[in-house]
Amino acid sequence: MGGGACYHSPLQLGRETMRNRRNIFLIGPMGAGKTTVGRLLARALGMEFWDSDKEIERRTGVTVPMIFEYEGEAGFRRRESEVIADLTGKERIVLATGGGSVLAAENREHLAARGLVIYLQCSVQKQLERTHKDMNRPLLQTENPRQRLEELLRVRDPIYRELADYVVDTGQHSSRSAVRRIINAYEKSGTRLRTE
Repeated sequence: MGGGACYHSPLQLGRETMRNRRNIFLIGPMGAGKTTVGRLLARALGMEFWDSDKEIERRTGVTVPMIFEYEGEAGFRRRESEVIADLTGKERIVLATGGGSVLAAENREHLAARGLVIYLQCSVQKQLERTHKDMNRPLLQTENPRQRLEELLRVRDPIYRELADYVVDTGQHSSRSAVRRIINAYEKSGTRLRTE
């Protein structure tokens, strides 16, 4: 997948005509650039940007690490599913999701049915470089963050790929380049995303 390639998921074929193409949902591991790319993409397309983790923090009034500490991962995932159900019901948004959001079947259903899904992929090395100083990553507060990222990617990568309409490698190119690739891929598929 190197070289920043975008490709069309084979699983997209039968469901593409049923999609609400006005929403763009970004999935992928922590550190892949979902928030950065999402903000730039929303600005370029005149759409509203949302970040599911930030929305969880806004609604609860506490940080994601604090939710993990008091409610555990299960409590956080429950809140995440509520937020994703709400946000995917909006129109003309770009949504950056949490890395583990795809683990819940209900989240995958909402994402697949309510917008176009882009998997922002990057190597574990890039993830480490981008997240090593970030204390707001509860799943990385471990003795061996590299091993943890490898484990997470091993489990989640097949899910990301199955759900995605397009895959964009953000490890090799800038965020602006990723935005251009996403817009170009959509337009090649017959979708005009630029605002008129």
